[in-house]
Amino acid sequence: MLTESHSTAHAPAPESGGETTLRQWLSVGAVAIGAFAFVTTEFLPVGLLPHIARELDVSPGTAGLMVTTPGIAAAISAPALLIKAGRMDRRYVFLLLTGLLLVSNLMSAFAPNFTVMLCGRALLGAALGGFWTLATAAAGRLVRLHDAPRAMAMILTGVTCATVIGVPLGTFIAGFSSWRFSFLATGVLVAVAFVAQLLLVPSLPSSAALRFRDLVAVMQRPHPRKSMLMVALVFGAHFACYTYITPFLLHNANLSMSTITWLLLGFGVIGFFSNFAVSATVVRNLKASVVVMVCVLLLALLSMSVARHSTLAVSAVVLAWGISFGAIPLCFSVWIQRATPDQPEAGSALFVSVIQIAIALGSSVGGVIVDRLGIPADFMLGSVLALLGLGLLASFGAEAATVRGGERLACEGAVE
Repeated sequence: MLTESHSTAHAPAPESGGETTLRQWLSVGAVAIGAFAFVTTEFLPVGLLPHIARELDVSPGTAGLMVTTPGIAAAISAPALLIKAGRMDRRYVFLLLTGLLLVSNLMSAFAPNFTVMLCGRALLGAALGGFWTLATAAAGRLVRLHDAPRAMAMILTGVTCATVIGVPLGTFIAGFSSWRFSFLATGVLVAVAFVAQLLLVPSLPSSAALRFRDLVAVMQRPHPRKSMLMVALVFGAHFACYTYITPFLLHNANLSMSTITWLLLGFGVIGFFSNFAVSATVVRNLKASVVVMVCVLLLALLSMSVARHSTLAVSAVVLAWGISFGAIPLCFSVWIQRATPDQPEAGSALFVSVIQIAIALGSSVGGVIVDRLGIPADFMLGSVLALLGLGLLASFGAEAATVRGGERLACEGAVE
C-alpha cells in the first residue's frame, strides 16, 4: 500500500470537501509572489544582456553564462536541499531560500566584474532549485484537494507575470537608469515576497525526509524517466533560443530597444492568458494540451529566422512563442505529478533538476553557437530539440491515461 499522494507531500492532506478559505488562497498568493521574484531574477539578464556584456567587457555568448550558471546550481540544489532539509518545516525552508535570493540580487547589482556576477548568479541557482521543488510539491497542501490544480496554475502564474512585467521592466529601467538599478529594484520585490511568506504561509511540517533512494526509485521507472527526457528536450529548445532573443531582435531583426521591450511585454502578457486558458483544459486533455503547445513552440522557432525581415511577422512569431511557453510549464508540471503520484517531492525535485539542466545546457550550447555561427543557427538547434521532444511525446501512446489511473489508485491507497 502506498503511503503518500501528491496532495499530502508527507503531511496531512487538506480535506477534499468544503471550500478553500481566503487565508489559504492568500498563502498560495504569497508563494506565487516568490515565484515571480525568483523568475524575474533568473531571467533578468535576458533583457539586459547587451548592457551587461558591454559594461563587464564580455561577449554576448559569454554573458549567457548568467543564465547557465544558476541553471547548473539549481539542478544540483533541487534534490540536495530537500535531502539536507530532512523533516524541517517547509515554511522555514521557503523563507531561507527567499533570503538567499535577496543576497543574490545585491551581489549582482554591485558586481565589480563578471566573476562576482557569476558568483551571485550561482547563489540564485542554489536557492532557485529548492524553491521550485517546494513550490510544485506544496501547492496541493495549501488549499483543499479539489483546488490543487488551480493553486498550481496560480503559482505558475508567477512565472508568466515575471515574463510579463519582470524582464520588460528590467529592460525599461536599464534604458533610463542602469542595469544595476534593475537588480536593485528586483531586490525590493524579493523583500516583499519574503514578508508575504512570513505572514501568510502556514506551517508545512514534513513527517518523512526525502531520501536519495527515492530519487533513484523514480528514475528506475520507465514512464517518469522518459517524461523527464521529454521535459529536458522541450525546455532545452526554449532556453537555447530565448536566452538570446534580445540580441536576435536587436541585430538580426533590426528592431529598436523600445520595440523589443514592448514585444517582450507582449510575449509575457499573452503567455499569462495562455497559462490560465490551459489550466481549464489540462486536467481533462493533458496529452492534447502538451502536443499543441510543443507544436506551436516548434513552428515559432522554425519561423524566427524567416520572419526577421518583417517587423509584423517577427512580432507575430514572438507572440505565438509566448502562447506556447506560457502553458508548457503548467502542462509538464501536471504531467510529472501524474507520473510520480506516490513520490511527489522526489518527482518535483527531479522535475526542477531536469529543467535547470536543460536551461544550463541549452543556454551554454546556444552561446557557443551564437558566438561561432550566429543566432539564426542557434534557432535551428532549438527547432531540432523541440522536434525530438515532440517525437518522444508521440511515443507515449496511451501511457498518459494509464498514469492518470495509477494516480487515482495511489491517492486511494494513501487514504487507506
